[in-house]
Amino acid sequence: MDPSPGVDKDLAARFAAIVGERHCLSGLAQRMTYESDGLMSLRELPDLVVLPASTDEVVRVVRLAREAGMPVVGRGAGSGLSGGSLPVPGCVVVGMARMKRILEVDLENALVRVEPGVTNLEISRRLAPAGYYYAPDPSSQSVCTIGGNVSENSGGAHCLKYGFTAHHVLGVRLVRFDGSAVDVGGPALDAPGYDLLGLIVGSEGMLGIVTEVVLKVLRKPEATRTFFATFPSTDEAGAAVSAIIASGVVPAAIEMMDRLAIEAAKKATGVDWPDVGAALLMDVDGPVAEAEHTSRNAIGLATAAGALEVRVPHDEAERQLMWKGRKSAFAAVGRISPNYVVQDGVIPRSEIARVLREIDRLTREAGLRVANVFHAGDGNLHPLVLYDARIPGQEKRAEELSGEILRMCVRFGGSITGEHGVGAEKSAYMNDMFSPGDLETMDVVRSAFDPERRFNPGKVIPKPRMCGEASGRLSGDAREPAP
Repeated sequence: MDPSPGVDKDLAARFAAIVGERHCLSGLAQRMTYESDGLMSLRELPDLVVLPASTDEVVRVVRLAREAGMPVVGRGAGSGLSGGSLPVPGCVVVGMARMKRILEVDLENALVRVEPGVTNLEISRRLAPAGYYYAPDPSSQSVCTIGGNVSENSGGAHCLKYGFTAHHVLGVRLVRFDGSAVDVGGPALDAPGYDLLGLIVGSEGMLGIVTEVVLKVLRKPEATRTFFATFPSTDEAGAAVSAIIASGVVPAAIEMMDRLAIEAAKKATGVDWPDVGAALLMDVDGPVAEAEHTSRNAIGLATAAGALEVRVPHDEAERQLMWKGRKSAFAAVGRISPNYVVQDGVIPRSEIARVLREIDRLTREAGLRVANVFHAGDGNLHPLVLYDARIPGQEKRAEELSGEILRMCVRFGGSITGEHGVGAEKSAYMNDMFSPGDLETMDVVRSAFDPERRFNPGKVIPKPRMCGEASGRLSGDAREPAP
């Protein structure tokens, strides 16, 4: 396809020479596909989109982008919810969809080596016959990719027991701002020296482009026991969560939904759930005796906290349907509202009931509705702010309410994000969590990897807090100028 008007034809031809004409997207309709990620309220048309197939091609693309003075925005499946892969003016988007090979499976050392375009769930599917799996399980795991998981430090329902992506990445291959490729970490469980992996995982694409990842995989537990408990309100459900965790039980997952979220899940999946104020879905796993003993204790604590009903699935199919109801919750809200904002904040789990009451107060003041779905065990809230964009002013009120919820999370001792990242959406709230010195230090660390601010500019670090001289920025570089 010929480049759209305004696209540099000669430059497009040079990128096409690297990745192949078919994989250099310069037409308007092609580029519009990449103008946003899962946060569709923010949009920006990239100048070009390239789809490399190897580390070598990524290296050459980055070198050419640097020569042309173009910012570089890496992109996985585009399922992110914070504008982490939102294009910036004049950029080239480097999509990793073609790099989807599982390069090595080493079960003797319990690891796999994959390209960034491999989907999260594909790893577990590949390893299932051998009795292994990959633990992090975002709700979008059937489509989200490992590269995106590394960028955002994704979690999922079972991160309470097994941790986030950062706890499972052993090594990466990173293409830096100058086009050099470096290996950080590797098959060893604890590489010597500075914890550079700890910086790269969760850096939201600002330090370079990851082209290979070494991941730790786990043996499937011998047994998993699940129960679904309903409660009159989120107060009792929150008390149950606190009691279960305080007792020493470590669930593999413990999820909470309020009345609106339950209503949406029922309409989308057909799960036979009652109309109640709140529900918990909990997994425990391990040896059979341990899983059964722990599950009985947890059910007893939930009942003592005021559970109306406790259901235990009769078979694996019923268990999977329960989890389908939970994991479909974000998309399911589309059944009860034409538009909604997906938010992501963290609070101490002991504050769940108080925070949900505060969200209810803010919701009533704004004249909107909020469906709450969250990883209750680690206090990771996902309030879904419902609105109708056809009604003047509602979208603005929804965005304001979403921001107030994030600020409230900070006031209660929490964070503005648990697993969705900061991206373009939440950078304005970084000042609520961090001092100017904190933010400046983050920018200095970033400059050690990417002194030209070429990778994913305009994300995470709020611009007014950047200091060009202290971090070595040159004005006018990579379209992220010093203030």
